[in-house]
Amino acid sequence: MSAEASPIAAPLAQRAGVNAMKVRLPRLSRSFLLSSLSVAILLAAWLLVTEMGWANELFLPKPQAVWGAFVKTMTKGYQGATLIQHIGTSLFRILAAFALACVIGIPLGVLMGVSRDARALLNPLIEFYRPLPPLGLYTLLVMWLGIGETSKLSLLFLAGLPGIVISTIQAVSSVDPVYVRAAQSLGASRRDLLFHVYLPAAGPLILAGMRISLGFTYTVLVAAEIVAASAGIGWMIWDAAKFLLSDVVIMGLIVLGLTGVALDYGMRLLARLLMPWTLASHR
Repeated sequence: MSAEASPIAAPLAQRAGVNAMKVRLPRLSRSFLLSSLSVAILLAAWLLVTEMGWANELFLPKPQAVWGAFVKTMTKGYQGATLIQHIGTSLFRILAAFALACVIGIPLGVLMGVSRDARALLNPLIEFYRPLPPLGLYTLLVMWLGIGETSKLSLLFLAGLPGIVISTIQAVSSVDPVYVRAAQSLGASRRDLLFHVYLPAAGPLILAGMRISLGFTYTVLVAAEIVAASAGIGWMIWDAAKFLLSDVVIMGLIVLGLTGVALDYGMRLLARLLMPWTLASHR
Protein backbone atom coordinates (compact mmCIF):
# COMPACT_ATOMS: atom_id res chain seq x y z
CA MET A 1 0.00 0.00 0.00
CA SER A 2 2.81 2.38 0.88
CA ALA A 3 4.65 1.56 -2.32
CA GLU A 4 1.59 2.42 -4.37
CA ALA A 5 0.90 5.60 -2.42
CA SER A 6 4.42 7.02 -2.73
CA PRO A 7 4.14 8.03 -6.42
CA ILE A 8 0.97 9.94 -5.53
CA ALA A 9 2.24 11.42 -2.28
CA ALA A 10 5.25 13.08 -3.90
CA PRO A 11 3.26 15.17 -6.43
CA LEU A 12 0.78 16.07 -3.69
CA ALA A 13 3.61 17.28 -1.46
CA GLN A 14 5.09 19.29 -4.31
CA ARG A 15 1.69 20.80 -5.06
CA ALA A 16 1.23 21.69 -1.38
CA GLY A 17 4.62 23.42 -1.41
CA VAL A 18 3.66 25.40 -4.50
CA ASN A 19 0.38 26.41 -2.88
CA ALA A 20 2.26 27.54 0.23
CA MET A 21 4.51 29.70 -1.94
CA LYS A 22 1.45 31.14 -3.66
CA VAL A 23 0.01 32.04 -0.25
CA ARG A 24 3.20 33.67 1.01
CA LEU A 25 4.10 35.64 -2.09
CA PRO A 26 0.86 37.69 -2.28
CA ARG A 27 1.25 38.65 1.38
CA LEU A 28 4.81 39.82 0.78
CA SER A 29 3.91 41.69 -2.39
CA ARG A 30 0.86 43.25 -0.71
CA SER A 31 2.99 44.63 2.13
CA PHE A 32 5.56 45.93 -0.33
CA LEU A 33 2.90 47.59 -2.45
CA LEU A 34 1.27 49.25 0.56
CA SER A 35 4.64 50.53 1.79
CA SER A 36 5.48 51.82 -1.68
CA LEU A 37 2.06 53.47 -1.90
CA SER A 38 2.57 55.41 1.35
CA VAL A 39 5.97 56.67 0.15
CA ALA A 40 4.51 57.61 -3.25
CA ILE A 41 1.64 59.54 -1.64
CA LEU A 42 4.08 61.47 0.54
CA LEU A 43 6.29 62.35 -2.44
CA ALA A 44 3.26 63.34 -4.53
CA ALA A 45 1.97 65.62 -1.75
CA TRP A 46 5.42 67.18 -1.39
CA LEU A 47 5.65 67.76 -5.14
CA LEU A 48 2.13 69.19 -5.30
CA VAL A 49 2.70 71.66 -2.46
CA THR A 50 5.97 72.95 -3.91
CA GLU A 51 4.81 73.08 -7.54
CA MET A 52 1.62 74.97 -6.65
CA GLY A 53 3.61 77.49 -4.64
CA TRP A 54 1.75 76.81 -1.40
CA ALA A 55 5.00 76.82 0.56
CA ASN A 56 8.01 79.12 0.47
CA GLU A 57 10.90 77.38 -1.30
CA LEU A 58 13.27 78.84 1.26
CA PHE A 59 11.71 76.59 3.90
CA LEU A 60 10.35 73.72 1.79
CA PRO A 61 12.39 73.22 -1.39
CA LYS A 62 11.23 71.12 -4.30
CA PRO A 63 12.19 67.43 -4.46
CA GLN A 64 14.40 68.25 -7.46
CA ALA A 65 16.37 70.72 -5.35
CA VAL A 66 16.84 68.17 -2.58
CA TRP A 67 18.02 65.60 -5.13
CA GLY A 68 20.42 68.17 -6.54
CA ALA A 69 21.79 68.81 -3.04
CA PHE A 70 22.26 65.07 -2.62
CA VAL A 71 24.20 64.74 -5.88
CA LYS A 72 26.30 67.83 -5.14
CA THR A 73 27.14 66.64 -1.63
CA MET A 74 28.00 63.18 -2.90
CA THR A 75 30.36 64.47 -5.59
CA LYS A 76 31.70 67.83 -4.44
CA GLY A 77 31.04 67.49 -0.71
CA TYR A 78 29.84 69.88 1.96
CA GLN A 79 32.30 71.99 3.97
CA GLY A 80 35.30 69.93 2.93
CA ALA A 81 33.82 66.42 3.22
CA THR A 82 31.67 64.30 0.95
CA LEU A 83 28.37 62.79 2.03
CA ILE A 84 29.99 59.36 2.37
CA GLN A 85 32.58 60.82 4.74
CA HIS A 86 29.87 62.51 6.80
CA ILE A 87 27.94 59.24 7.01
CA GLY A 88 31.08 57.29 7.89
CA THR A 89 31.98 59.70 10.69
CA SER A 90 28.50 59.52 12.20
CA LEU A 91 28.30 55.73 11.89
CA PHE A 92 31.67 55.36 13.61
CA ARG A 93 30.48 57.46 16.54
CA ILE A 94 27.16 55.65 16.80
CA LEU A 95 28.49 52.11 16.47
CA ALA A 96 31.52 52.63 18.73
CA ALA A 97 29.42 54.14 21.52
CA PHE A 98 26.63 51.59 21.09
CA ALA A 99 29.04 48.64 21.10
CA LEU A 100 30.57 49.92 24.34
CA ALA A 101 27.09 50.34 25.82
CA CYS A 102 26.28 46.71 24.92
CA VAL A 103 29.56 45.39 26.32
CA ILE A 104 28.91 47.11 29.64
CA GLY A 105 25.11 47.18 29.73
CA ILE A 106 24.29 43.54 28.99
CA PRO A 107 26.52 42.00 31.71
CA LEU A 108 25.37 44.72 34.11
CA GLY A 109 21.74 43.98 33.31
CA VAL A 110 22.26 40.22 33.73
CA LEU A 111 23.90 40.83 37.11
CA MET A 112 21.07 43.09 38.25
CA GLY A 113 18.50 40.63 36.92
CA VAL A 114 19.79 37.63 38.86
CA SER A 115 20.90 39.44 42.01
CA ARG A 116 18.54 41.56 44.12
CA ASP A 117 21.48 43.07 45.99
CA ALA A 118 23.13 44.23 42.76
CA ARG A 119 19.85 45.69 41.55
CA ALA A 120 19.28 47.55 44.82
CA LEU A 121 22.84 48.90 44.69
CA LEU A 122 22.97 50.01 41.03
CA ASN A 123 19.37 50.75 40.09
CA PRO A 124 19.27 54.23 41.71
CA LEU A 125 22.21 55.35 39.60
CA ILE A 126 20.60 54.13 36.36
CA GLU A 127 17.21 55.59 37.19
CA PHE A 128 18.71 58.94 38.21
CA TYR A 129 20.54 59.80 35.01
CA ARG A 130 18.20 58.00 32.59
CA PRO A 131 15.66 60.88 32.34
CA LEU A 132 18.31 63.60 32.18
CA PRO A 133 18.19 65.47 28.83
CA PRO A 134 21.15 64.80 26.52
CA LEU A 135 22.01 68.48 26.07
CA GLY A 136 22.15 68.93 29.83
CA LEU A 137 24.55 66.01 30.10
CA TYR A 138 26.59 67.24 27.15
CA THR A 139 27.42 70.56 28.76
CA LEU A 140 28.87 68.74 31.74
CA LEU A 141 30.74 66.25 29.56
CA VAL A 142 32.30 69.08 27.56
CA MET A 143 33.47 70.69 30.81
CA TRP A 144 35.01 67.42 31.98
CA LEU A 145 36.29 65.87 28.73
CA GLY A 146 36.69 68.81 26.35
CA ILE A 147 35.16 69.33 22.93
CA GLY A 148 36.84 66.41 21.17
CA GLU A 149 35.57 62.97 20.23
CA THR A 150 35.66 61.69 23.81
CA SER A 151 32.75 63.86 24.95
CA LYS A 152 30.71 62.95 21.85
CA LEU A 153 31.24 59.22 22.32
CA SER A 154 30.52 59.52 26.02
CA LEU A 155 27.20 61.25 25.37
CA LEU A 156 26.13 58.58 22.88
CA PHE A 157 27.27 55.86 25.27
CA LEU A 158 25.27 57.32 28.15
CA ALA A 159 22.24 57.67 25.86
CA GLY A 160 22.28 54.01 24.88
CA LEU A 161 23.22 52.40 28.20
CA PRO A 162 19.97 52.69 30.25
CA GLY A 163 17.75 51.07 27.60
CA ILE A 164 20.07 48.09 27.30
CA VAL A 165 20.39 47.65 31.07
CA ILE A 166 16.66 47.92 31.75
CA SER A 167 15.65 45.57 28.91
CA THR A 168 18.26 43.03 30.02
CA ILE A 169 17.02 43.16 33.63
CA GLN A 170 13.44 42.62 32.46
CA ALA A 171 14.46 39.82 30.11
CA VAL A 172 16.49 37.93 32.70
CA SER A 173 13.85 38.41 35.41
CA SER A 174 11.15 36.98 33.14
CA VAL A 175 12.98 33.67 32.54
CA ASP A 176 10.82 30.79 33.77
CA PRO A 177 12.28 29.50 37.09
CA VAL A 178 11.34 25.96 36.04
CA TYR A 179 14.11 26.06 33.41
CA VAL A 180 16.63 27.21 36.01
CA ARG A 181 15.66 24.51 38.52
CA ALA A 182 15.68 21.83 35.82
CA ALA A 183 19.20 22.82 34.75
CA GLN A 184 20.37 22.92 38.37
CA SER A 185 18.97 19.45 38.99
CA LEU A 186 21.10 18.22 36.10
CA GLY A 187 24.21 19.66 37.69
CA ALA A 188 24.50 22.92 35.72
CA SER A 189 27.02 25.41 37.05
CA ARG A 190 26.48 29.18 37.17
CA ARG A 191 28.31 29.52 33.87
CA ASP A 192 26.05 26.87 32.33
CA LEU A 193 22.97 28.66 33.64
CA LEU A 194 24.16 31.93 32.13
CA PHE A 195 25.03 30.68 28.64
CA HIS A 196 22.53 27.83 28.27
CA VAL A 197 19.47 29.05 30.20
CA TYR A 198 19.38 32.79 30.85
CA LEU A 199 20.86 34.19 27.63
CA PRO A 200 18.98 31.88 25.19
CA ALA A 201 15.67 32.54 26.97
CA ALA A 202 16.23 36.27 27.47
CA GLY A 203 17.96 36.88 24.13
CA PRO A 204 14.91 38.08 22.14
CA LEU A 205 13.95 40.69 24.75
CA ILE A 206 17.56 41.81 25.08
CA LEU A 207 17.85 42.34 21.34
CA ALA A 208 14.53 44.19 21.29
CA GLY A 209 15.92 46.50 23.93
CA MET A 210 19.10 46.92 21.92
CA ARG A 211 17.05 48.00 18.90
CA ILE A 212 15.18 50.59 20.96
CA SER A 213 18.41 51.77 22.55
CA LEU A 214 20.13 52.09 19.18
CA GLY A 215 17.24 54.19 17.87
CA PHE A 216 17.39 56.51 20.86
CA THR A 217 21.17 56.80 20.56
CA TYR A 218 20.70 57.76 16.92
CA THR A 219 18.34 60.58 17.89
CA VAL A 220 21.03 62.03 20.18
CA LEU A 221 23.53 62.16 17.31
CA VAL A 222 22.69 65.73 16.30
CA ALA A 223 23.15 66.92 19.88
CA ALA A 224 26.51 65.16 20.04
CA GLU A 225 27.77 66.75 16.82
CA ILE A 226 26.74 70.37 17.27
CA VAL A 227 29.77 71.30 19.40
CA ALA A 228 33.18 71.64 17.76
CA ALA A 229 32.58 69.07 15.02
CA SER A 230 33.72 69.32 11.41
CA ALA A 231 32.02 66.25 9.94
CA GLY A 232 29.00 64.05 10.48
CA ILE A 233 25.39 63.99 9.32
CA GLY A 234 24.13 65.74 12.44
CA TRP A 235 26.75 68.46 12.14
CA MET A 236 25.98 68.92 8.43
CA ILE A 237 22.27 69.42 9.19
CA TRP A 238 23.05 71.84 12.02
CA ASP A 239 25.54 73.82 9.94
CA ALA A 240 23.24 74.01 6.90
CA ALA A 241 20.36 75.24 9.06
CA LYS A 242 22.44 78.22 10.19
CA PHE A 243 22.68 79.36 6.54
CA LEU A 244 19.04 78.49 5.70
CA LEU A 245 20.14 75.77 3.25
CA SER A 246 16.87 73.93 3.56
CA ASP A 247 17.64 71.59 0.65
CA VAL A 248 20.76 70.32 2.46
CA VAL A 249 18.84 70.09 5.74
CA ILE A 250 16.03 68.00 4.26
CA MET A 251 18.49 65.87 2.31
CA GLY A 252 20.47 65.25 5.51
CA LEU A 253 17.30 64.31 7.40
CA ILE A 254 16.34 61.83 4.67
CA VAL A 255 19.81 60.29 4.72
CA LEU A 256 19.70 60.19 8.52
CA GLY A 257 16.36 58.38 8.44
CA LEU A 258 17.44 55.88 5.79
CA THR A 259 20.65 55.15 7.66
CA GLY A 260 18.64 54.56 10.83
CA VAL A 261 16.36 52.14 8.97
CA ALA A 262 19.44 50.30 7.68
CA LEU A 263 20.87 50.02 11.19
CA ASP A 264 17.59 48.66 12.54
CA TYR A 265 17.45 46.12 9.71
CA GLY A 266 20.98 45.09 10.61
CA MET A 267 19.90 44.52 14.22
CA ARG A 268 16.98 42.36 13.07
CA LEU A 269 19.31 40.37 10.82
CA LEU A 270 21.67 39.91 13.76
CA ALA A 271 18.77 38.57 15.83
CA ARG A 272 17.95 36.03 13.11
CA LEU A 273 21.56 34.90 12.89
CA LEU A 274 22.16 34.61 16.64
CA MET A 275 18.73 33.24 17.59
CA PRO A 276 17.24 31.29 14.68
CA TRP A 277 14.82 29.51 17.03
CA THR A 278 12.82 32.72 17.40
CA LEU A 279 11.85 32.65 13.70
CA ALA A 280 9.34 29.88 14.29
CA SER A 281 7.09 32.23 16.26
CA HIS A 282 6.89 34.68 13.32
CA ARG A 283 5.85 32.18 10.66
